[in-house]
Amino acid sequence: MLDDVFVLDAISHAYSFSPENRVGGSYPDNIAEGVYQMHVLFTPPDRPDLVLDRQTFNTRTCDAEVEGRSMFAESHTDACIYHELPLFGYFRDGGSPLSVGVEMRERWPSRVFLYGGISPHQPGALERVDELVDEYKVSGIKLYPHDLVAGELRSFRMDDADLLFPIFERAQKLGLRTVAIHKAIVMGQVPIEPYFPFEVGEAAKAFPDLTFEIVHGGWAFLEETVFLIQWYPNISVSLEGTSALLLKAPRKFAEIIGTIMAAGGAQRINWGIGGAVLHSRIFEEAFWNFEFPPDLVEDYGIPPLTEDVKRGILGLNAVRQLGLEVEDLKKQFSGDEFSKPRELAAPWSCLKAHASS
Repeated sequence: MLDDVFVLDAISHAYSFSPENRVGGSYPDNIAEGVYQMHVLFTPPDRPDLVLDRQTFNTRTCDAEVEGRSMFAESHTDACIYHELPLFGYFRDGGSPLSVGVEMRERWPSRVFLYGGISPHQPGALERVDELVDEYKVSGIKLYPHDLVAGELRSFRMDDADLLFPIFERAQKLGLRTVAIHKAIVMGQVPIEPYFPFEVGEAAKAFPDLTFEIVHGGWAFLEETVFLIQWYPNISVSLEGTSALLLKAPRKFAEIIGTIMAAGGAQRINWGIGGAVLHSRIFEEAFWNFEFPPDLVEDYGIPPLTEDVKRGILGLNAVRQLGLEVEDLKKQFSGDEFSKPRELAAPWSCLKAHASS
């Protein structure tokens, strides 16, 4: 199944939530608990085999072997974009350390791309862009609405010409194509306003040659996100988090992506699971078999979810956003251990084998 479908998970994380990695009071506890609750609550109740215990989730999923094989051996994923989390005041290594993505790329070249984290208020943020490009060869940068800087919770606006625009200018000058910004899903007892997507349009307007990817697109602020998609051709959305609704609230999921599609955004929706927050296989298969409720198409003018649209969302849109060709990628990893067709391993089998060895 899905052997002829190219799947690129546009947001892969290796969560590093061990207690000793947490700094900054209650904030990292909020994030770790929120992510784990999503793991438990959005995994289908009839699939207990897909749920990891809290200790395993927090301490053993931050591993290149576990992350890579859960996608490439146990699921239909062909390639991924690994995102570093720039929560450097919350977690000693940021919460999803770049080092794991680097190791994954070394082991599985052409299957793994990197987005490096920038915390704009942290000292040396601009120089960090140079480091990410020169040393780590990232394909884009990742931003998060909050960070703790010198013990103070700091946020920013994407249209801040003094703080953010120099970062975007440097990224563009160095040849990067994408800026991914976490929006919509609020994590912890923090101000909600930085999670609004409103100001992303001004950044997209100022930098038309960059793509600004709204992470968790449509989970909240759907109408505002749709207006941005409609008027700014260099804004895309990723479905990390939103994809979790597929099995828990399928009509809501249909309304979200259908509304984005109705605004002309079908080719700017990128598939994403987010690492161990959910086991990707069951969601990939559910999406491939998913159909819109007839009344959404007939009564609301939602475009049909065709096979071509599904192929775009599952991988081809993200490949295009990376500036690559899917046939070139296929040739580069043709014949490796994860070439399709392949027999998929059992969910979390790598994690269980890793624990028993």
